[in-house]
Amino acid sequence: MSDFTGGFWSLYISIITIASIIACGVLLQALSTRKVSGSDGETTGHAWDEDLVELNNPLPRWWIWLFYITIVFSLVYLVLYPGLGTFGGTYQWTSKKQYEDEVAQASKLTGPIFEKYAKTELKQLAADPAAMALGQKLFLNNCAQCHSSDARGGKGYPNLTDAEWLYGGDPETIKTTIAKGRNGVMPPWGAVLGDDGVKDVAHYVMSLNGNTFDSLRAARGKEKFMTTCVACHGADGKGNPAIGSANLTKTTLLFGADEPTLMETISKGRNVAMPAQLDLLGEARVHILAAYVWGLSNNPGATAPAKNGAK
Repeated sequence: MSDFTGGFWSLYISIITIASIIACGVLLQALSTRKVSGSDGETTGHAWDEDLVELNNPLPRWWIWLFYITIVFSLVYLVLYPGLGTFGGTYQWTSKKQYEDEVAQASKLTGPIFEKYAKTELKQLAADPAAMALGQKLFLNNCAQCHSSDARGGKGYPNLTDAEWLYGGDPETIKTTIAKGRNGVMPPWGAVLGDDGVKDVAHYVMSLNGNTFDSLRAARGKEKFMTTCVACHGADGKGNPAIGSANLTKTTLLFGADEPTLMETISKGRNVAMPAQLDLLGEARVHILAAYVWGLSNNPGATAPAKNGAK
């Protein structure tokens, strides 16, 4: 209720709420004592199947008191907790505050466990089985939704078990990626190149990464590539980790390296976001998680096969 932009709606909600509770009490009182005007004896005048008669008796007292108790409960609740517009209740309870309190309580218990690893160098940490067990749990809880539980990702989601990285795969760069996130943008070129131009450039890219290609289209595509794509991907097509541009000489492209996918990427562009995790996880957890992710593709003991999908 704290997001009201003016006092009117807060007052409106409060009046409606209180009026509704009072109306329930008045209606309850009326139905428990009053009889229908003009009724014959103790009936309402309604009958079914000739002899099934609706009586006009008040509700049982125990039933009445249950309803009154609920009304009293609602009034006490509105005094103690939020419910009347912007009034926060005497307890000043909010779901956000409850969440923050629970997180703080959990941090007191788990914080020291993570903090003892916070000063350990990342490569050294990746060789610690106990730390990596914690890293795996962090990964499964916070990263598996996009990168899959085996860390091999999927179309548009990087494979973290191979050696291909968009922004670099050294431990500190990985930590920066996790902590601050990444926003990758491939601008659309369909309007500039036209359908044939898009296909030509796609075949030139396919010539760079070893896929089967049309040599005539690739030749035309190279000219267009050198005027529209070279600024980000370089003259050799190997990309630039400083800006996260893909290495086009690899088949491990994030969305795929086949002709239809390349044409879609060139024509429509791509927008890829890796959300920042520092505020959510904290420095110590990010540190462990970075060591775990680096270890997936650099740990000598890792046996998981690589899967297409650059990072």
